[in-house]
This record gives sequence, structure tokens and C-alpha cells, in this order.
Amino acid sequence: MTPVVAFNELSKWYGNVIGVNKLTLTIPAGVTGLLGPNGAGKSTLLQIATGQLRPSQGTVRVLGEEVWGNARLNRFIGLCPEQDRFYEWMTGWDFVHTCARLSGLSRAEAREAAARTIDSVGMTRHQGRAIRGYSKGMRQRIKMAQALVHEPQLLFLDEPFTGTDPVARRDLMDIVLRLSDAGKSVILSSHVLHEVQSLTSRVVLLNHGRLVAEGHVREIRDLIDKHPHHIVLVCEQYRQLAARMMEWPDVEGIRVLSQQNGLMVETRAPDAFYGRLPELSMADGLAIQSVYSDDDNLEAVFKYLVNK
Repeated sequence: MTPVVAFNELSKWYGNVIGVNKLTLTIPAGVTGLLGPNGAGKSTLLQIATGQLRPSQGTVRVLGEEVWGNARLNRFIGLCPEQDRFYEWMTGWDFVHTCARLSGLSRAEAREAAARTIDSVGMTRHQGRAIRGYSKGMRQRIKMAQALVHEPQLLFLDEPFTGTDPVARRDLMDIVLRLSDAGKSVILSSHVLHEVQSLTSRVVLLNHGRLVAEGHVREIRDLIDKHPHHIVLVCEQYRQLAARMMEWPDVEGIRVLSQQNGLMVETRAPDAFYGRLPELSMADGLAIQSVYSDDDNLEAVFKYLVNK
């Protein structure tokens, strides 16, 4: 199956500053989250994939075609950029309708598509207002509308939820989920991990223009097992529990949490550690009341993988 985007040995530099560094990556159809802190190279990568920037080195293919200088490809891709660069005097309707015409739709098709898309993002009531009077959430919605108006096969969203209120954020997320259900492909960049995690389990992690990891959230989680894994156990007999666990070869450290009646155990073999807990909990009256680990969430995975 042809990937929707394929980067091969891709680099982009600005003088002495490297934006993307020898990145090779294929992105399949569906929804993919592009994660990384500010300055990780996410926006640069999306600008290259949408033909706004020319690679300094390497190649990129989108929907099987070369990107740079390929204006025909714009009919099949949509972009919701992070930056606001509107003609502020235009109304929301004018903006979306103009974008529809620029994408190649006829006047009649553009009118119909603009009305339908503006309604889908909840902006029909405000479509006649000048964009200069829009709130941040309204501007994000109208940007989403212009990206969708020509019904692209592949949509690039660059930090689409930044600065939005909770209602706008929920509505924009619902749009992404509807696109996924309709069989569209979406590449969504964000530095807020829980946003992406709520939309897709497939993630790509970037840092300083390099690929850190990619795959299903669970697969990426497995990559950190070589790092110390911290597990909290709550138990009334926590000191006796600590004495027993000090005998286990995969336990590298134990910290007593006296206020919680518990322990924080450090191990590099979490699966084996978890496997022995049920038997231990039933032995010698050492009833373990609770077990949890903050290292199981995506935030911790990312921090481990970028060595923060």
C-alpha cells in the first residue's frame, strides 16, 4: 500500500540552523500525530510536505507524487497552518469561497462547497463578518474550513487547537474524527500529547529535526523499557514489602513513601516485575492495595525518548 507521505533522507537547513536532519519516514493512510516540543521541526516538515519549502537535501513524495513545483497536487491536499495570515478585511465567506476557487472549483461548485464547509465548522452565523473581528477560536474554525473546502484526500493540520476555547477544541477534534471515519488521511502536529492521543494511536515523535520514534503508542511505550521504570505500590506493610523486593534481581532501587504508606520501585524489567506482584501480594499478609506508574503515559514516554 502506497504511503500518503514518504520522506527519504530529508534535510532542511537555514544557514547554520538545521530544521530537519536526515529524516526518513513513511506515513500510512489514516490519522497520524506528529509530536514534539516547539522547535522540533514539525512545521518545517509540514511546509516541505505541502510544497511551501524546498528540501535542502533528500526527497519527499505525497500521494505518490513529487511535491516541489507540483501545483496539481494542491487539488488533493489541504493545509490548516499554525500562523494566521488573513486578508483581515475579508469576510469568512469571502475567504473560504476564494480558497475554493483557487483550488480549481467552478463558481457554482465553490459556492456550494463554501456553504457546506463553513456550516460543518460551525461558522454559518459569523460567515458575513470581517475576519478582523473573529476570536482565536473562530479564526481556527475558518482556517479549517478553507483546508476542507475542496474535499482533499490528505489534510495537514499544524497545531490546530492552539489558543482555542474548550468548545472550539472539542468541535475541531470532532471534525478530525469525522474525517477519519470518512476514510480521509490526516497528519496532525502538536506539542500537546493528550490532544493527539485522544485522536489516534499512531504517533511520530520528533526532536531537533530528527526522528525519535514512530508507531503505535504501545510500541513506542515498549521502547523505554531499557530506561528505569518507576512503579508505586501502596501497602500497609510497606517496609516488609521493601525488604522482600530488595531480593529481586531486576529491582534497582526503592524509595519509601511513608506519607502514602507505599514504595516507589525502580526496575528495568517492568513486565517481569508486574508478573510477580500477584503472588507476592497474597504472601505473608503483604496485601498490596494499589499499583500505578506515571511512566505508562505518553508524556513520560516522550520525555524518556528525548532524554529530558
